[in-house]
Amino acid sequence: MLARGAEPGQVSPGCGRQVRRGAPAQGRWWRAAPGRGVEGAVKCHRSAGRAARGLRDGQAGVSPGGTKRTGTLRGNDSALPSASQPAPGGEGARPRLSRLACTLACSLVVTIVVDIVGNLLVILSVYGNKKLRNAGNIFAVSLAVADLVVAVYPYPLVLTSVFNNGWKLGYLPCQISGFLMGLSAIGSIFNITGIAINRYCYICHSLKYDKLYSDENSFCCVFLIWMLTLVAIVPNLHTGTLQCDSRICSCTFAQSVNSADTVAVVVFHFVVPVIIVIFCYLRTWILVLQVGWRVKPHNKPKLQPQDFRNFVTMFVVFVLFAICWAPLNFIGLAVAFDPASMAPRIPEWLFVVSYHMAYFNSCLNAIIYGLLNLNFRKEYRRIIVSLCTPRMFFVDSSKDVADRIKRSLLR
Repeated sequence: MLARGAEPGQVSPGCGRQVRRGAPAQGRWWRAAPGRGVEGAVKCHRSAGRAARGLRDGQAGVSPGGTKRTGTLRGNDSALPSASQPAPGGEGARPRLSRLACTLACSLVVTIVVDIVGNLLVILSVYGNKKLRNAGNIFAVSLAVADLVVAVYPYPLVLTSVFNNGWKLGYLPCQISGFLMGLSAIGSIFNITGIAINRYCYICHSLKYDKLYSDENSFCCVFLIWMLTLVAIVPNLHTGTLQCDSRICSCTFAQSVNSADTVAVVVFHFVVPVIIVIFCYLRTWILVLQVGWRVKPHNKPKLQPQDFRNFVTMFVVFVLFAICWAPLNFIGLAVAFDPASMAPRIPEWLFVVSYHMAYFNSCLNAIIYGLLNLNFRKEYRRIIVSLCTPRMFFVDSSKDVADRIKRSLLR
């Protein structure tokens, strides 16, 4: 026999039929129990009604005696959260964010703001300051663009999904967001590799540097970096590896879809570039130390202090990138080698924190430039002061344009 309001698939004791899934609560989906006749059916129906009312009372947190129960069920002296406890504010209320979700949402807001403001300052600084307009900083601008990409579109969508308790934005935004995140991540490591090679050539092969890194060659190198980035990320649109992950409320590269793809991504998009960068910086550090030991105080130094500061700045950029992205890539390798046994062993909090560490890296570079590079710091200050006084900003801009026109006429 089936009671009104019973759950689909539930059977009342001594009754004959299960509740049909999706049956209306008012319908009498019951029949007489074998050998009991109509009277037995009515008794069975009444008992089932009492059982259903007891089930509803249990879901509402009311004991059979009418007393209010707590939100936990205790058994064997252990407290278990009640899965059927309603969300505060009624049935239609949105579930409250956990403390971890609130913390990660706040960190994402800070990342977005600092990312946009900081990287725009980097681009404007290189454009507006003659001392910063050099071949090496072309790569810094390219890296700033890679960091800006994620702050403009994917990160706001992730933040929206965190507040909505899941991705509810559809398939196409998911694919675009995952594509741009991959574009930014791979573009960042390729640009950092290009910066390391540039610094290596500048210090270790200074005689050939001007020929190797003319303005035209530098722009060609940046163009090549972005072409390689597109070649690396476009196949993910066709292999189905860009998927929504409910743990991070984001569309990203799915590590467990194809082990070979995951290993290839980690090796060619992280391990190999990191090895190249380490080689370049190691050789550069050796030469810097040799110069420091061999040069006497009365001799003209072969390495200018400003060159050394620029080298240290870019080295710190690489170290922080490796620290922020290494956990996520190591998790990907572990899952790829043994998906069945390793995937369940990865704690969810570790996976989420590793992703947000990678997110946070996109706002660090502009801060590092301001802290370690005097020219960037002065230009940051000039731009901020100019924006606070718009008249000064437009006057400076017009003077700069006029100077350029004069130089072009003189040529």
